[in-house]
Amino acid sequence: MSPAAPAESADRPWYAGVTRYQWLVLTVASLGWVFDAFEGQLYNITRGDMLPDLLGVPGDDPLVRIWGERFLGIFLIGGTLGGWIFSSLADRWGRNPVMALTILFYSVFSGLTALATETWHVGALRFLVAMGVGGEWAVGAALVSEVFPREARERAGGIFHATSVGGLWLAAAAGLVVGTQWRSAYLLGVLPAILVLWVRLSIREPDAWKQARAERADRLGSFRELLGDPVWRPRAVWGALLAMVGLATFWGVVVAGQDIAADLLRRAGDPEWATKSKIAFGFVQTAGAGCGMLAFGPIAARLGSRGTFALMHVAASIMTPLVCWVPSAWGGYPLLLVLLPLFGFFAQGIHAGYAAYFPTLFPTHLRATGSGFCFNTGRMLAAPVLIWLSAWMKATLDLRLAVTCLGGFFLAGLLFLAFLPETQGRELPD
Repeated sequence: MSPAAPAESADRPWYAGVTRYQWLVLTVASLGWVFDAFEGQLYNITRGDMLPDLLGVPGDDPLVRIWGERFLGIFLIGGTLGGWIFSSLADRWGRNPVMALTILFYSVFSGLTALATETWHVGALRFLVAMGVGGEWAVGAALVSEVFPREARERAGGIFHATSVGGLWLAAAAGLVVGTQWRSAYLLGVLPAILVLWVRLSIREPDAWKQARAERADRLGSFRELLGDPVWRPRAVWGALLAMVGLATFWGVVVAGQDIAADLLRRAGDPEWATKSKIAFGFVQTAGAGCGMLAFGPIAARLGSRGTFALMHVAASIMTPLVCWVPSAWGGYPLLLVLLPLFGFFAQGIHAGYAAYFPTLFPTHLRATGSGFCFNTGRMLAAPVLIWLSAWMKATLDLRLAVTCLGGFFLAGLLFLAFLPETQGRELPD
């Protein structure tokens, strides 16, 4: 049963009590996440030109695909390690300095990629970029959760995560601007470092964190307590498994929207299949995903966070086979353009829930640590699904069948939700 809304907020909009400073925190944290997504997507935008250049081979050489997958694996590992380290440091040192440090990590090391002359340079730099990317999310999510009042917390968390769509669009725009000059794209990656000054000057440490530092200085950011305490350990483990579902399906199912569109158009003999499939995924489906992430908070205010997760997981499991099979049997590309936003709404909309929900599971002195553990351990657990199972299924089965089967992972999320508590409308743990 979902919790009732607070009586004092029943007759006014959720944002009525939000202060100017709280909006400032959301803006700064969201910009950090926008550029986080931007830096992560730059590689996908540029690797088709970068890898053949560095390897000295044609673009269709098998080495390009091999190294492309290796660097993706390196990025996943770096993001996991960075998420663990920086989330713990955010509980120990404070939200402000660690957020600034993670932004510097992903912007400076992304910029240095423009100077790469060997493949190992790219691997090392992508690892370091990923550390910043993995760490920034946990800090931003914890900060937003602590600063906003409980009646606005889920909506603010959903807005925070939804802004990642802006980063994806910025990366796509950068790719169009630089063309095949991939080094120029990475030079643009230095620009987010300017945000660090604003973070340092405008963000103060939340009162809850100051109190936790005064009362529990020796326990701040402790993985031993997180995984040893009988209350916090189950939340960390089941939260990580819930995130694993979302991240595995993102790489195995959600991003396959472009491949499904390309496959449909090739079957129809459309000579513009490459351009149309990019538009279908990069703009049409992504717009639906952004709406889904923005909608998570308002839906959670009525159904609770667990109820909203359940709704989106079930709907995503239904939308996946519809997107895969219905347009190829009836309606073609126009129908696919109608279905893809709905598919993105549910299948990617669940990601906003991680920013809104995970920080509410843990006490202040473990909030960033716990949130980062859930999200980034989920990233690590998703890696085998992506690298082995998804790759094998898509190489041996019809693409539509492979994606439909992988969509079954959405239902596993319902099992993991059963072991997690509802937190919507309740005070954060002390």
